Amino acid sequence: MNTDTLFDADDRAVSPVIGVILMVAITVILAAVIGTFVLGLGDSLGTSQPTAQLSVSLDETADTVTIEHRGGDSIESDSLRVVVTAPADDYETSGTIGDRLSVGDSVTSASQTGNDTVGAGEDVRVRVIHQPSESILVDRTFEVTDGFDIDDGGDLVF
Repeated sequence: MNTDTLFDADDRAVSPVIGVILMVAITVILAAVIGTFVLGLGDSLGTSQPTAQLSVSLDETADTVTIEHRGGDSIESDSLRVVVTAPADDYETSGTIGDRLSVGDSVTSASQTGNDTVGAGEDVRVRVIHQPSESILVDRTFEVTDGFDIDDGGDLVF
């Protein structure tokens, strides 16, 4: 048996080529992971907004806001914030929905005994914000026909 032909010189190039390919692959993967966290893309992975269909109505006679869950994901209690504003007069009131909302549920705010009234023809904007993800689920503007009391700077109670 000839030992010179057993270890052929052409077979030695395979090991360095595989080593270089593996080192390049590891470098690319590490760069992608580090780049993701440096740019802050990894921070928003845990908090996503729920997929829910919500409707909002404004009752001018009772000065209340009603939010109804019509479909989609259930929403945890104390995770929804409702902001009611009258942009023309810079009035704003807000509150948190304390109940868990599932399909078919609705919540109505307590009657507004506000110190300010939004007059006929003015707009009232109602936004429902999912607090953990800071995303707006509903943004609706109503034109007031009779008048709507708003507790400027007060808490909206559901």
